[in-house]
Amino acid sequence: MTDPIEAAIFARLADRDAGKSICPSEVARELQPEQWQRMMPKVRGVALGLMRQGRLTITKKGKAVDPNAFKGIIRLRLPTEAETAAALAARPPASENDDD
Repeated sequence: MTDPIEAAIFARLADRDAGKSICPSEVARELQPEQWQRMMPKVRGVALGLMRQGRLTITKKGKAVDPNAFKGIIRLRLPTEAETAAALAARPPASENDDD
């Protein structure tokens, strides 16, 4: 089952030209028009998770942000191939074993 926030993010991006971004508030307003402000932390949280998976890029003033240290007004866009590769390389290996 797909997360409704994730689905809304990718549906919005699909409607945009390649390389174009969306505002997280667009997603929040679509999902909860009357109380969209309350949805914003959830939308940002899902976006952050997608960025860490290499499936989304969070930008500020047109530049990709550090997923561990950003605040303020952001935009969301699909990642470039290089951004996806960098996000995946930054992830710890799935088979990492700390029992050594």
